Amino acid sequence: MWDVVVVGAGAAGLLAATAAAEQGRRTLLLEKNRKPGVKILMSGGTRCNITQATDNRGIVAAFGPLGRFLHSSLAALTVDDTIALFETEGVRTKVEETGKVFPVSNKATDALEALLRRLRRSGAMLALSEPVRDLQRAPAGFALITATQTIQARRVILTVGGQSYPGSGTTGDGYAFLARLGHTIVPPQPALVPITVAAEWVAELRGITIPDAAIRIHEDQETLEARRGSLLFAHFGLSGPVVLDASRAVSRHHHPERLLLELDVLPSMAQSELDEFLRQESTSSGKKQLAGILAAHLPRRLCDKLLELAGLPVERKAAALSRADRTNLARVCKRLELPVTGTLGFGKAEVTAGGVSLDEVDSRTLESKCVSGLFIAGEILDLDGPIGGYNFQAAFSTGWLAGLSAAKLP
Repeated sequence: MWDVVVVGAGAAGLLAATAAAEQGRRTLLLEKNRKPGVKILMSGGTRCNITQATDNRGIVAAFGPLGRFLHSSLAALTVDDTIALFETEGVRTKVEETGKVFPVSNKATDALEALLRRLRRSGAMLALSEPVRDLQRAPAGFALITATQTIQARRVILTVGGQSYPGSGTTGDGYAFLARLGHTIVPPQPALVPITVAAEWVAELRGITIPDAAIRIHEDQETLEARRGSLLFAHFGLSGPVVLDASRAVSRHHHPERLLLELDVLPSMAQSELDEFLRQESTSSGKKQLAGILAAHLPRRLCDKLLELAGLPVERKAAALSRADRTNLARVCKRLELPVTGTLGFGKAEVTAGGVSLDEVDSRTLESKCVSGLFIAGEILDLDGPIGGYNFQAAFSTGWLAGLSAAKLP
Protein backbone atom coordinates (compact mmCIF):
# COMPACT_ATOMS: atom_id res chain seq x y z
CA MET A 1 0.00 0.00 0.00
CA TRP A 2 1.51 3.31 -1.12
CA ASP A 3 0.56 6.60 0.51
CA VAL A 4 0.67 8.43 -2.83
CA VAL A 5 0.95 7.13 -6.39
CA VAL A 6 1.61 9.65 -9.15
CA VAL A 7 0.80 8.63 -12.72
CA GLY A 8 2.94 10.27 -15.40
CA ALA A 9 6.56 11.41 -14.99
CA GLY A 10 6.40 14.68 -16.91
CA ALA A 11 6.82 18.21 -15.60
CA ALA A 12 3.81 18.05 -13.26
CA GLY A 13 4.36 14.45 -12.17
CA LEU A 14 8.02 14.85 -11.26
CA LEU A 15 7.24 17.76 -8.95
CA ALA A 16 4.10 16.15 -7.54
CA ALA A 17 6.02 13.02 -6.53
CA THR A 18 8.91 15.07 -5.12
CA ALA A 19 6.59 17.26 -3.05
CA ALA A 20 4.68 14.30 -1.61
CA ALA A 21 7.82 12.31 -0.79
CA GLU A 22 9.51 15.29 0.84
CA GLN A 23 6.56 15.40 3.24
CA GLY A 24 7.45 11.88 4.36
CA ARG A 25 4.86 9.97 2.32
CA ARG A 26 5.69 6.63 0.68
CA THR A 27 5.43 7.78 -2.92
CA LEU A 28 5.53 5.89 -6.21
CA LEU A 29 5.82 7.61 -9.60
CA LEU A 30 4.65 5.51 -12.56
CA GLU A 31 5.74 6.27 -16.14
CA LYS A 32 4.62 4.41 -19.26
CA ASN A 33 7.77 5.27 -21.26
CA ARG A 34 11.22 3.77 -20.82
CA LYS A 35 12.47 7.24 -19.83
CA PRO A 36 10.90 10.02 -17.76
CA GLY A 37 10.34 13.57 -18.98
CA VAL A 38 10.26 12.81 -22.71
CA LYS A 39 8.28 15.95 -23.49
CA ILE A 40 10.65 18.06 -21.38
CA LEU A 41 13.51 16.91 -23.59
CA MET A 42 11.59 17.89 -26.74
CA SER A 43 10.49 21.30 -25.51
CA GLY A 44 11.88 24.64 -26.63
CA GLY A 45 13.72 23.08 -29.54
CA THR A 46 15.47 20.75 -27.02
CA ARG A 47 16.46 23.82 -24.93
CA CYS A 48 13.51 23.64 -22.45
CA ASN A 49 11.83 26.99 -21.89
CA ILE A 50 11.20 26.33 -18.19
CA THR A 51 9.16 29.44 -17.37
CA GLN A 52 8.48 33.10 -18.19
CA ALA A 53 10.16 36.00 -16.40
CA THR A 54 7.05 37.52 -14.85
CA ASP A 55 5.19 37.42 -11.55
CA ASN A 56 2.22 35.32 -10.53
CA ARG A 57 -0.22 37.88 -11.91
CA GLY A 58 1.53 37.76 -15.27
CA ILE A 59 1.16 33.97 -15.45
CA VAL A 60 -2.51 34.13 -14.45
CA ALA A 61 -3.27 36.86 -17.01
CA ALA A 62 -1.63 34.88 -19.82
CA PHE A 63 -4.17 32.07 -19.39
CA GLY A 64 -7.15 34.40 -19.79
CA PRO A 65 -10.36 33.91 -17.77
CA LEU A 66 -9.40 30.38 -16.71
CA GLY A 67 -6.12 31.65 -15.28
CA ARG A 68 -7.81 32.39 -11.95
CA PHE A 69 -7.64 28.66 -11.28
CA LEU A 70 -3.85 28.98 -10.88
CA HIS A 71 -3.75 31.42 -7.95
CA SER A 72 -3.24 28.80 -5.23
CA SER A 73 -0.84 26.72 -7.31
CA LEU A 74 1.35 29.73 -8.04
CA ALA A 75 1.27 30.71 -4.37
CA ALA A 76 2.65 27.25 -3.58
CA LEU A 77 5.37 27.42 -6.26
CA THR A 78 6.07 30.84 -7.78
CA VAL A 79 8.12 31.64 -10.86
CA ASP A 80 11.01 32.62 -8.59
CA ASP A 81 10.65 29.34 -6.67
CA THR A 82 10.80 27.42 -9.95
CA ILE A 83 13.95 29.18 -11.10
CA ALA A 84 15.51 28.69 -7.67
CA LEU A 85 14.71 24.97 -7.83
CA PHE A 86 16.78 24.59 -10.99
CA GLU A 87 19.54 26.92 -9.83
CA THR A 88 19.89 24.98 -6.55
CA GLU A 89 20.38 21.82 -8.59
CA GLY A 90 23.23 23.46 -10.50
CA VAL A 91 21.31 24.59 -13.59
CA ARG A 92 22.07 28.26 -14.18
CA THR A 93 19.30 30.08 -16.06
CA LYS A 94 19.04 33.06 -18.38
CA VAL A 95 16.24 35.35 -19.50
CA GLU A 96 15.97 36.01 -23.22
CA GLU A 97 14.55 39.13 -24.87
CA THR A 98 11.09 37.57 -25.08
CA GLY A 99 11.05 36.89 -21.33
CA LYS A 100 11.57 33.17 -21.86
CA VAL A 101 13.74 31.52 -19.21
CA PHE A 102 16.17 28.82 -20.42
CA PRO A 103 19.10 26.92 -18.95
CA VAL A 104 22.32 28.81 -19.74
CA SER A 105 23.55 25.58 -21.34
CA ASN A 106 20.56 25.54 -23.73
CA LYS A 107 20.19 21.85 -22.89
CA ALA A 108 16.84 20.36 -21.90
CA THR A 109 18.78 17.36 -20.59
CA ASP A 110 20.23 19.59 -17.85
CA ALA A 111 16.74 20.71 -16.80
CA LEU A 112 15.43 17.14 -16.67
CA GLU A 113 18.42 15.86 -14.73
CA ALA A 114 17.92 18.61 -12.15
CA LEU A 115 14.32 17.46 -11.59
CA LEU A 116 15.43 13.83 -11.35
CA ARG A 117 18.14 14.67 -8.79
CA ARG A 118 15.56 16.37 -6.60
CA LEU A 119 13.19 13.42 -7.06
CA ARG A 120 15.88 10.91 -6.04
CA ARG A 121 16.75 12.85 -2.91
CA SER A 122 13.07 12.99 -1.92
CA GLY A 123 12.95 9.22 -1.59
CA ALA A 124 10.17 8.71 -4.14
CA MET A 125 10.38 5.57 -6.22
CA LEU A 126 10.27 5.89 -10.02
CA ALA A 127 8.93 2.92 -12.00
CA LEU A 128 9.47 3.09 -15.77
CA SER A 129 7.77 1.11 -18.57
CA GLU A 130 4.74 0.76 -16.29
CA PRO A 131 1.65 2.01 -18.18
CA VAL A 132 -1.53 2.25 -16.13
CA ARG A 133 -4.38 0.41 -17.84
CA ASP A 134 -7.12 1.36 -15.41
CA LEU A 135 -7.77 3.32 -12.24
CA GLN A 136 -10.45 2.07 -9.87
CA ARG A 137 -11.71 2.96 -6.44
CA ALA A 138 -10.84 0.45 -3.71
CA PRO A 139 -11.84 0.06 -0.05
CA ALA A 140 -8.64 1.71 1.20
CA GLY A 141 -8.30 4.21 -1.63
CA PHE A 142 -7.47 3.20 -5.19
CA ALA A 143 -6.33 0.28 -7.30
CA LEU A 144 -4.11 1.02 -10.28
CA ILE A 145 -3.99 -1.78 -12.83
CA THR A 146 -0.78 -1.79 -14.88
CA ALA A 147 0.43 -4.18 -17.55
CA THR A 148 2.09 -6.37 -14.89
CA GLN A 149 0.43 -5.78 -11.51
CA THR A 150 -2.24 -4.13 -9.39
CA ILE A 151 -0.97 -1.34 -7.15
CA GLN A 152 -2.82 -0.15 -4.06
CA ALA A 153 -2.71 3.55 -3.11
CA ARG A 154 -4.37 5.74 -0.52
CA ARG A 155 -4.04 8.81 -2.75
CA VAL A 156 -3.54 9.15 -6.51
CA ILE A 157 -2.28 12.13 -8.50
CA LEU A 158 -2.99 12.02 -12.23
CA THR A 159 -0.41 13.94 -14.28
CA VAL A 160 -0.60 12.02 -17.54
CA GLY A 161 -0.73 15.06 -19.85
CA GLY A 162 -3.06 15.69 -22.75
CA GLN A 163 -2.86 14.52 -26.36
CA SER A 164 -0.19 16.78 -27.83
CA TYR A 165 2.96 15.12 -29.21
CA PRO A 166 1.47 11.61 -28.86
CA GLY A 167 4.87 10.20 -29.83
CA SER A 168 6.07 11.25 -26.38
CA GLY A 169 3.45 9.03 -24.74
CA THR A 170 0.72 11.63 -24.15
CA THR A 171 -2.09 9.80 -25.88
CA GLY A 172 -5.06 10.99 -23.81
CA ASP A 173 -5.24 7.94 -21.52
CA GLY A 174 -6.26 9.97 -18.49
CA TYR A 175 -9.44 11.29 -20.05
CA ALA A 176 -10.97 7.82 -20.13
CA PHE A 177 -10.00 7.09 -16.50
CA LEU A 178 -11.53 10.32 -15.28
CA ALA A 179 -14.66 10.07 -17.40
CA ARG A 180 -15.38 6.66 -15.91
CA LEU A 181 -14.98 8.19 -12.45
CA GLY A 182 -17.59 10.83 -13.25
CA HIS A 183 -15.53 13.76 -14.50
CA THR A 184 -16.57 16.00 -17.39
CA ILE A 185 -13.99 16.21 -20.18
CA VAL A 186 -13.95 19.41 -22.25
CA PRO A 187 -13.24 18.10 -25.79
CA PRO A 188 -9.45 18.17 -26.32
CA GLN A 189 -8.07 20.23 -29.20
CA PRO A 190 -4.53 20.86 -30.41
CA ALA A 191 -3.07 24.18 -29.26
CA LEU A 192 0.22 25.95 -30.02
CA VAL A 193 0.22 24.17 -33.37
CA PRO A 194 1.31 25.25 -36.90
CA ILE A 195 -1.41 26.45 -39.27
CA THR A 196 -1.89 25.12 -42.79
CA VAL A 197 -2.94 27.46 -45.61
CA ALA A 198 -4.08 27.19 -49.24
CA ALA A 199 -1.38 29.33 -50.85
CA GLU A 200 1.19 27.45 -52.92
CA TRP A 201 3.67 30.34 -52.89
CA VAL A 202 4.14 29.98 -49.12
CA ALA A 203 6.08 26.75 -49.65
CA GLU A 204 8.53 28.62 -51.89
CA LEU A 205 9.54 30.71 -48.86
CA ARG A 206 10.01 27.78 -46.46
CA GLY A 207 12.72 28.41 -43.92
CA ILE A 208 12.33 32.21 -43.99
CA THR A 209 11.66 33.91 -40.66
CA ILE A 210 10.15 37.34 -40.06
CA PRO A 211 11.22 38.42 -36.54
CA ASP A 212 8.26 40.80 -36.22
CA ALA A 213 4.95 40.06 -37.94
CA ALA A 214 1.31 40.52 -37.06
CA ILE A 215 -1.48 38.11 -37.95
CA ARG A 216 -5.24 38.31 -37.66
CA ILE A 217 -7.51 35.30 -38.05
CA HIS A 218 -11.00 36.27 -39.06
CA GLU A 219 -14.28 34.97 -40.43
CA ASP A 220 -16.41 37.40 -42.43
CA GLN A 221 -14.22 40.21 -41.05
CA GLU A 222 -14.95 39.20 -37.44
CA THR A 223 -11.58 38.92 -35.71
CA LEU A 224 -11.20 35.63 -33.83
CA GLU A 225 -7.55 36.07 -32.84
CA ALA A 226 -4.83 38.67 -33.38
CA ARG A 227 -1.18 38.23 -32.41
CA ARG A 228 2.23 39.76 -33.05
CA GLY A 229 5.65 38.09 -32.97
CA SER A 230 8.09 35.96 -34.94
CA LEU A 231 6.73 34.04 -37.96
CA LEU A 232 8.23 31.14 -39.93
CA PHE A 233 7.26 30.11 -43.46
CA ALA A 234 7.08 26.33 -43.92
CA HIS A 235 6.28 23.90 -46.72
CA PHE A 236 2.78 23.28 -45.27
CA GLY A 237 1.95 26.84 -44.24
CA LEU A 238 2.99 28.97 -41.27
CA SER A 239 4.66 28.40 -37.92
CA GLY A 240 6.63 30.40 -35.37
CA PRO A 241 5.49 31.84 -32.03
CA VAL A 242 2.95 34.31 -33.47
CA VAL A 243 1.21 31.55 -35.42
CA LEU A 244 1.29 29.01 -32.58
CA ASP A 245 -0.27 31.49 -30.19
CA ALA A 246 -3.08 32.24 -32.66
CA SER A 247 -3.71 28.62 -33.64
CA ARG A 248 -6.37 27.93 -31.01
CA ALA A 249 -8.84 29.99 -33.07
CA VAL A 250 -8.33 27.54 -35.94
CA SER A 251 -8.29 24.35 -33.85
CA ARG A 252 -11.58 25.06 -32.13
CA HIS A 253 -13.40 26.20 -35.27
CA HIS A 254 -15.75 23.60 -36.75
CA HIS A 255 -15.09 24.80 -40.31
CA PRO A 256 -11.51 26.18 -40.44
CA GLU A 257 -11.72 26.40 -44.23
CA ARG A 258 -14.03 29.40 -43.75
CA LEU A 259 -11.25 31.34 -42.03
CA LEU A 260 -8.75 33.79 -43.45
CA LEU A 261 -5.35 34.65 -42.01
CA GLU A 262 -4.38 38.27 -42.61
CA LEU A 263 -0.61 38.78 -42.52
CA ASP A 264 1.15 42.08 -41.85
CA VAL A 265 4.88 41.73 -42.54
CA LEU A 266 5.69 45.29 -41.38
CA PRO A 267 3.57 45.84 -38.25
CA SER A 268 5.81 48.63 -36.92
CA MET A 269 4.84 50.81 -39.90
CA ALA A 270 1.31 52.05 -40.63
CA GLN A 271 0.08 51.55 -44.19
CA SER A 272 0.14 55.32 -44.76
CA GLU A 273 3.76 55.43 -43.54
CA LEU A 274 4.73 52.60 -45.84
CA ASP A 275 3.04 54.34 -48.77
CA GLU A 276 4.96 57.55 -47.99
CA PHE A 277 8.23 55.58 -47.63
CA LEU A 278 7.70 54.05 -51.08
CA ARG A 279 6.85 57.46 -52.55
CA GLN A 280 10.01 59.03 -51.19
CA GLU A 281 12.18 56.14 -52.34
CA SER A 282 10.72 56.29 -55.84
CA THR A 283 11.90 59.90 -55.98
CA SER A 284 15.28 59.69 -54.25
CA SER A 285 16.39 56.16 -55.13
CA GLY A 286 14.73 55.62 -58.47
CA LYS A 287 17.59 53.55 -59.90
CA LYS A 288 17.33 50.96 -57.13
CA GLN A 289 15.16 47.89 -57.45
CA LEU A 290 12.00 48.01 -55.35
CA ALA A 291 12.80 44.61 -53.87
CA GLY A 292 16.17 45.93 -52.75
CA ILE A 293 14.54 48.88 -51.01
CA LEU A 294 12.09 46.61 -49.14
CA ALA A 295 15.00 44.30 -48.28
CA ALA A 296 16.17 46.93 -45.79
CA HIS A 297 13.24 45.71 -43.65
CA LEU A 298 12.49 42.17 -44.87
CA PRO A 299 14.28 39.08 -46.26
CA ARG A 300 15.03 39.53 -49.96
CA ARG A 301 13.23 36.37 -51.13
CA LEU A 302 10.11 37.56 -49.36
CA CYS A 303 10.43 40.99 -50.99
CA ASP A 304 10.54 39.38 -54.43
CA LYS A 305 7.40 37.41 -53.65
CA LEU A 306 5.57 40.49 -52.32
CA LEU A 307 6.25 42.31 -55.59
CA GLU A 308 4.95 39.32 -57.52
CA LEU A 309 1.79 39.18 -55.40
CA ALA A 310 1.29 42.90 -56.01
CA GLY A 311 1.46 42.28 -59.76
CA LEU A 312 4.82 44.02 -60.19
CA PRO A 313 7.92 42.63 -61.95
CA VAL A 314 10.53 41.38 -59.49
CA GLU A 315 13.19 43.51 -61.23
CA ARG A 316 11.00 46.64 -61.12
CA LYS A 317 12.93 49.85 -60.37
CA ALA A 318 11.66 52.30 -57.77
CA ALA A 319 11.50 55.21 -60.22
CA ALA A 320 8.09 56.57 -61.24
CA LEU A 321 6.13 54.19 -59.05
CA SER A 322 2.50 55.12 -59.60
CA ARG A 323 0.12 55.82 -56.75
CA ALA A 324 -1.92 52.73 -57.66
CA ASP A 325 1.18 50.51 -57.60
CA ARG A 326 2.31 52.01 -54.27
CA THR A 327 -1.11 51.47 -52.74
CA ASN A 328 -1.28 47.89 -53.96
CA LEU A 329 2.22 47.01 -52.74
CA ALA A 330 1.53 48.59 -49.35
CA ARG A 331 -1.72 46.62 -49.11
CA VAL A 332 0.07 43.35 -49.87
CA CYS A 333 2.67 44.08 -47.19
CA LYS A 334 0.11 45.09 -44.60
CA ARG A 335 -3.01 43.01 -45.32
CA LEU A 336 -2.01 39.86 -47.18
CA GLU A 337 -4.85 37.34 -46.87
CA LEU A 338 -4.21 33.60 -46.86
CA PRO A 339 -7.05 31.01 -46.91
CA VAL A 340 -6.77 28.72 -43.88
CA THR A 341 -7.20 24.95 -44.27
CA GLY A 342 -6.54 23.78 -40.71
CA THR A 343 -3.62 22.85 -38.45
CA LEU A 344 -1.07 20.04 -38.22
CA GLY A 345 -3.11 18.53 -35.38
CA PHE A 346 -2.05 16.85 -32.15
CA GLY A 347 1.02 15.33 -33.77
CA LYS A 348 2.70 18.74 -33.91
CA ALA A 349 0.84 20.57 -31.14
CA GLU A 350 2.90 21.74 -28.18
CA VAL A 351 -0.01 21.60 -25.73
CA THR A 352 -3.61 20.44 -25.52
CA ALA A 353 -6.58 22.76 -25.08
CA GLY A 354 -9.53 21.22 -23.29
CA GLY A 355 -9.37 18.43 -20.73
CA VAL A 356 -10.78 17.96 -17.22
CA SER A 357 -13.33 20.64 -16.42
CA LEU A 358 -11.91 23.06 -13.85
CA ASP A 359 -15.32 23.28 -12.19
CA GLU A 360 -14.76 19.72 -10.93
CA VAL A 361 -11.31 20.31 -9.37
CA ASP A 362 -10.64 22.25 -6.17
CA SER A 363 -8.14 24.95 -7.19
CA ARG A 364 -6.96 25.30 -3.57
CA THR A 365 -5.72 21.68 -3.41
CA LEU A 366 -6.09 20.16 -6.92
CA GLU A 367 -8.29 17.44 -5.39
CA SER A 368 -11.15 16.14 -7.49
CA LYS A 369 -14.60 17.28 -6.40
CA CYS A 370 -15.99 14.03 -7.78
CA VAL A 371 -13.60 11.52 -6.19
CA SER A 372 -12.10 12.08 -2.75
CA GLY A 373 -8.37 11.38 -2.59
CA LEU A 374 -7.82 11.84 -6.33
CA PHE A 375 -5.74 14.82 -7.43
CA ILE A 376 -5.35 16.16 -10.97
CA ALA A 377 -2.54 18.39 -12.25
CA GLY A 378 -0.73 19.50 -15.38
CA GLU A 379 -1.83 19.49 -18.98
CA ILE A 380 -4.73 17.10 -18.42
CA LEU A 381 -6.62 20.05 -16.93
CA ASP A 382 -8.67 22.35 -19.18
CA LEU A 383 -5.98 25.01 -19.01
CA ASP A 384 -3.63 26.10 -21.78
CA GLY A 385 -1.56 29.24 -22.14
CA PRO A 386 0.53 30.96 -24.80
CA ILE A 387 4.02 30.04 -25.89
CA GLY A 388 6.84 31.23 -23.67
CA GLY A 389 7.13 28.91 -20.66
CA TYR A 390 3.66 29.62 -19.28
CA ASN A 391 2.45 26.04 -19.70
CA PHE A 392 5.52 24.57 -18.01
CA GLN A 393 5.04 26.94 -15.07
CA ALA A 394 1.41 25.85 -14.76
CA ALA A 395 2.50 22.20 -14.84
CA PHE A 396 5.24 22.71 -12.23
CA SER A 397 2.99 24.72 -9.90
CA THR A 398 -0.11 22.51 -10.13
CA GLY A 399 2.04 19.40 -9.73
CA TRP A 400 3.75 20.82 -6.64
CA LEU A 401 0.47 21.85 -5.00
CA ALA A 402 -1.12 18.48 -5.77
CA GLY A 403 1.82 16.70 -4.16
CA LEU A 404 1.68 18.84 -1.03
CA SER A 405 -2.10 18.46 -0.79
CA ALA A 406 -2.08 14.68 -1.21
CA ALA A 407 0.62 14.39 1.46
CA LYS A 408 -1.47 16.33 3.98
CA LEU A 409 -4.39 13.93 3.90
CA PRO A 410 -4.43 11.25 6.65
